[in-house]
This record gives sequence, C-alpha cells and structure tokens, in this order.
Amino acid sequence: MEPDSVTSVEVRAGSHSYHALVGPGLIQLAGSSIAEILGPRACAVVSDTIVAPLFGQPLQRTLAAHGLNPILLTVPAGENSKTLEQVSLLCDQMIAAGLDRTSCVIGLGGGVIGDISGFVAAIYQRGVPHVQIPTTLLAMVDSSIGGKTGVNTKSGKNLLGAVHHPSLVLADTDVLQTLPAREFNQGFAEIIKHGIIADAEMFAALGNFDRKDLAPLIHRNVAIKAEVVADDEFDRKGGRALLNFGHTVGHAIERAGNYRQFLHGEAISLGMVAASLVSMKRAGLSRTEQRSLVDLLKKFELPTALPADFPREAIFHALPLDKKFERGEIRFVVTPAIGSARLATDVTMEDIRAAVAEL
Repeated sequence: MEPDSVTSVEVRAGSHSYHALVGPGLIQLAGSSIAEILGPRACAVVSDTIVAPLFGQPLQRTLAAHGLNPILLTVPAGENSKTLEQVSLLCDQMIAAGLDRTSCVIGLGGGVIGDISGFVAAIYQRGVPHVQIPTTLLAMVDSSIGGKTGVNTKSGKNLLGAVHHPSLVLADTDVLQTLPAREFNQGFAEIIKHGIIADAEMFAALGNFDRKDLAPLIHRNVAIKAEVVADDEFDRKGGRALLNFGHTVGHAIERAGNYRQFLHGEAISLGMVAASLVSMKRAGLSRTEQRSLVDLLKKFELPTALPADFPREAIFHALPLDKKFERGEIRFVVTPAIGSARLATDVTMEDIRAAVAEL
C-alpha cells in the first residue's frame, strides 16, 4: 500500500502492463513494492559511481528485508558507459554471483543506467524482469517509461538494444533534491518536448512553474509518454516517433561533442530549436510560437545556440547513422503548432543544414 502522496500511472503496451509510481520515499518502499509484484528472488542492482554511494545502501537494505537478495554492481557514471563491453562485464558479474533465470535486474540511476540495466535484463538468461528506479528528472519523465533499452556504438547512439518493458517504475521525487542544477534542468527538455507534441496547456503553464508542483508535473509527463507508448509499442506506426521531436539533430550534436560537451537534455534542447526552425518552413509553425519555444528553454537554462567553435560538420556526419533514418530517408518530426506534431516527408538535409546554421 503506497502513501497518499504517491500517485500511479498504468502503462499498457501490447500484452505488457505495469505501473509507474511517482512520489516521495519510494526507495524506502522499494523492497515491499517489488516483492509484491515479483516475490522473493535474487536481484542485481545496477547503478553508477555517483548514484550508488548516495542510494545504494538504503535500497539494498529494503530489498534484503523483503527477500530480494541484492548484489550491487556499478559502472562509471556517464554516457560513455553505454557499451557492449559494460553490458558483458555486468553479465559476467551476475553469472559469478550465481544469479539465474529467476533473478531480476534493478536499474538505480539516470537514463544511462536505465538503458544499460534494461538491456542486461533483456538478454540475461534470455530475459529476466527489470525494475526502473530513475534518479534524474529526465529519466523519470521519459526514458524509464516504454521499455526501450540499449547501448551506443562508435557509429551512433542506441543502435543496439531491445524493447524490454519494466515490471515496475519507482520515481522517488526525494532523490531530485540531490541533483545539481544543470542535471535537474536538463529534464525540462523532455518535459517541454511533451508539451510541444501533445499538451499546449502544460507548455503554457511551464512559464510559471513552481517546484512544489513537481510531482504532479512528473505524473502528467509519465501519462503522456504512457499514452504514446500504448498506441505504438515498437515504434512502427509513427505515433511513438513523435517523441523524437528534436532528437534527430540532438543525438547528432551529442555525438559530435563526443557525449561530453552537452548533457542529453541540453543536446535535445538544441535539437528542438533546430526542429522548430524546420517546422516554420515545412509545417507552418508561427514565428511567435517558435520564439515562445526558445524562450521556455532559456527559462530552464537550457542551451539554444551552439558555441562558435563547435564542430558543426561533425553533426552532419552523424545524422545518417541515427536510427530515425530509414532506407536512407529522414523521419523528421515537425510541429505545426504547440501541442501537436507529425512526421514530415518533405524535410531535406538542406533544411536541416539551414537550421543548424542558425543555432
């Protein structure tokens, strides 16, 4: 039984159904919440070198108290840990610890950890249950929902992976108090994106955001993501592709900066500015709404322009390697007006080049 301060969103995707809980104190309740769904079993807690010292021990204690015999495995913090090498190392450690097909994997961390731990869960013993405990705002509102897992390669981002839905998502809002301002703010890139593609009212309300409204805001964004996922689980019908607004250019900027210069949300912020410029040309987005998008990103201290010395040509080398290119054609998401989006068939590389030139 969760306290009244905790809310729940049911996520449905094909034959899969699970709940995302949002509220304070959920790490302390993790043992009972997970045991209620999965029962007692051994589990691997996958975290990173920043998050594990903060929340690893409290999580292990509550898991052990409810028969979920945990081992804690850590990887170096950061995007550069999203590799097959790290996945292989984690699997080897789980084998050495005696975990079998009745075990589960718990991801404790941000989007990188959610992606890695989910991929490990998808392939270990041909698939074991996965629980997401996101510790960043960005992961809570976006990557922890929907079952997409994966790792990067030298060629591009998330090119290897699997759709493996979690059994439970626990978004503990208390942990957000530990986030540095830059890490906290990057989560608003995905929140603003959800407003652009699906919720003009929320987009407008963000102009007067009050931190006391954070839990309801996270709940609303989880609900938006859940609704999109329910309609297009495997990103085949085009509906889920709308979640990629800003990501085509954003992912290319991440790679061009060697995943070091910009956080994911910061790169997506830049990608959304580029997408809004393309939207003005190809979808009829008004200059007024385009400016409101840029102004809102600035409110949350997200970048809206590239440094003068950024290797822009590297962006265009990275673009064709993105998953959103199919048969060599661009699947580019545009917005005709705040609150709606569509896949465009007429966006050209020249359009993208022109937009990047304005960043």
